[in-house]
Amino acid sequence: MATSSSQKSRKPLSVSSYGMTDVGKARKHNEDAMLERPEIGLWVVADGMGGHAKGDVASQMLIDAMKKVHEGVKLESYIDDIEERILEVNQRLVNKARESEKKTTIGSTIVLMLAYENYCVYIWAGDSRLYRLRKGELRQMTTDHSQVEVYVEQGLISREEALVHPHGNMITRAVGAAEVLYLDMDIQEMQSGDRYLLCSDGLTKHTDDLEFQEMLQKGTPEETCKALISQTLDRGAGDNVTAIIIDVE
Repeated sequence: MATSSSQKSRKPLSVSSYGMTDVGKARKHNEDAMLERPEIGLWVVADGMGGHAKGDVASQMLIDAMKKVHEGVKLESYIDDIEERILEVNQRLVNKARESEKKTTIGSTIVLMLAYENYCVYIWAGDSRLYRLRKGELRQMTTDHSQVEVYVEQGLISREEALVHPHGNMITRAVGAAEVLYLDMDIQEMQSGDRYLLCSDGLTKHTDDLEFQEMLQKGTPEETCKALISQTLDRGAGDNVTAIIIDVE
């Protein structure tokens, strides 16, 4: 499950990582899935949509597709390959749901990080997140595609109220949720000493940003990842939980 490796010599910065996924304390099946490919600079977390049919199928389809991504000579071709494969999975899931007897949505969130030379590209749909710890300061790099995030942006509820809002599980965007999928993407320059965290919402439901900021400053990727998962399990783990920690050196 764990992977640690340095990127190719042509890349000035080296990267190491560690990831874990756990079914949690309340669910019978793990609908989360994850992928570490540090040798090409790619990490992925996918969270099958809870309460929907075959959420684990959806998340695993995304992971299988990302396993086939080829390292691009140019960043543009690299990103195009990733996007095309995600969009292809989206269409397959829409078709699969249409052909099913119950006509229910089969979907998954996705968040991925791509390290290319000194740059970090991240792509997402849904409420799985990417965080960055830089010089002791934590920043959430992604913005949730969720109903409570819409309420917060409209000023209807506070960020604190969003944590316990009854619509907390309502996702406004996911792979497989609609015929047309819009992926959000951004790019940042990485720095030596950066630490990144990719996670499903099973982790963020039980840990706030101040705790993340404190815990991410300690230990190796493996030690910190295990501590985060362990804390989530100790607090009830009402959902599947997945975390990948990536260190840049």
